[in-house]
Amino acid sequence: MARFYCPAPLAEGLHLSLPAGAARHVQVLRLQPGKAITLFNGQGGEFVATITRMGRSDVDVQIDTHHAVEREAARAVHLLVGITANERMDWLVEKATELGAASITPLVAERSVLKLKGERAEKKAAHWQAVAVAAAEQCGRNRVPTMHPAQTLAEWVQKAPLGERWVLSLAEGLHAVAQVQAPALGQPLTPLTVLSGPEGGLSPAEEAAALAAGFVPVSLGPRVLRAETAPLAALVLCA
Repeated sequence: MARFYCPAPLAEGLHLSLPAGAARHVQVLRLQPGKAITLFNGQGGEFVATITRMGRSDVDVQIDTHHAVEREAARAVHLLVGITANERMDWLVEKATELGAASITPLVAERSVLKLKGERAEKKAAHWQAVAVAAAEQCGRNRVPTMHPAQTLAEWVQKAPLGERWVLSLAEGLHAVAQVQAPALGQPLTPLTVLSGPEGGLSPAEEAAALAAGFVPVSLGPRVLRAETAPLAALVLCA
């Protein structure tokens, strides 16, 4: 059954017109009245709905039933990732969504190839949010990870969320992510922020600032992973 993100209040028995993005998607798939689809709004669970009308540019549906199903990771992992080249950043956002990231913050690092500010930054943020939405539709998640605005490490620290903080590092003698002990049985998993650099890594000043902000340096092992691969590897190991 085709799945569509519908950022609107949803309830059983409700009749509504789909938002423009979802309506275009339905039309591209050439779905017809009477066809059942799945809708989710990121507020929890998913809804089975039936298409009741297809207009030239709009689609009407009736909400039938709600299923309180969640497919989220056991731990809320927030990625703070150095902005990489265009296609690589798109791929990172897509795969991070599929793997269960709770949120993604593009980091404007000293060595970032792509520099964003002003209107260009706003367009990129909207584009990456759309990538996350499409990935959530495809993979079955009913919650779309939040795409925060691009920011520097100093800006992030000023409004940082609570929880553990790890920074991926190539320094020798560090604990490997895979070896970090899980909480004792019965203890809740605390939220975790994973910081990783862009191509070329974090600068020495940024690494020092991260340590000062409470980030614990951890290793992904002896191999050097690409900037778009490293945070995903950490996400798989700790989510």
